[in-house]
Amino acid sequence: MRIVGNLAAILALAASSGGAMAADGMGQPVPWQIGLQGAATPVAEDIHWFHNALLLPITTVITLFVLGLLIAVIVKFNAKSNPKPSKTTHNTFIEIVWTVVPILILVVIAIPSFRLLYFQRDIPQADMTIKAIGNPSWDWTYEYPDLGTNEDGSAKVSFTAYLKEKDKLEPGEPWLLATDVPVVVPVNKTIKMIITSDPEGIIHAWTIPSFGMKIDAIPGRLNEDWFKATIEGTYYGQCSELCGKNHAFMPIEVRVVSEADFNAWAEKVKTAGAEEARKFLAERMASKSRVAQGQ
Repeated sequence: MRIVGNLAAILALAASSGGAMAADGMGQPVPWQIGLQGAATPVAEDIHWFHNALLLPITTVITLFVLGLLIAVIVKFNAKSNPKPSKTTHNTFIEIVWTVVPILILVVIAIPSFRLLYFQRDIPQADMTIKAIGNPSWDWTYEYPDLGTNEDGSAKVSFTAYLKEKDKLEPGEPWLLATDVPVVVPVNKTIKMIITSDPEGIIHAWTIPSFGMKIDAIPGRLNEDWFKATIEGTYYGQCSELCGKNHAFMPIEVRVVSEADFNAWAEKVKTAGAEEARKFLAERMASKSRVAQGQ
């Protein structure tokens, strides 16, 4: 009885906490969260609708229907209630129903699924391009070719983001998700991501749950994806391929800021480097926060 009571308490806490905290799970997971992380892009919003408004109700109905059938079989067709079992082996109507109904269910799922898949893979005209390279040392290198190129064609703005050490985390930064320098992008701009992996490396995957995107980084091959973040904030992800011993230590951090803040960061990163630009942006955002609070 104690086990049952504890389980009931846990489920009740999960239901109440999960519902309350789901809205807070924007950009990163939170304790007791149930459901998807908050959607920050049009693609993620469509994924949420597809999961919550279509797949979840269909799954629930099928589960309850099968449960009802199991209970009916247990009650009606046990040896005590049915000592002389039927020898029926075929029922044409039932066989037609259990063939046609699943087909119809799959059609209902397939139409919006294909539409969503097309929306994900049809990359619109981009406002900015960022190249992400998965390294054999289990970290990511980022290049901003739109911020200028060198004579050899390489991007002037290029930096490698490493896992932020636990003792250097600031309040609110999650362990195993925060990086020493973030990727910075402007809000409400279409960002085209070119994803690859070092030719001498292995397959990684660049993933941000709140953006609704996951794309493989394959050695020697260029993959493309896109996102358009509509909410300012910090968004975290991780490599989502089993890429070796340090797979769990390959985080992704993207900071979505206003266009003015991005332009200021871009000027700083071009002259002072990614670390100084990170400090500059943090101070700028803290100053704006203090002004907003009237301090």
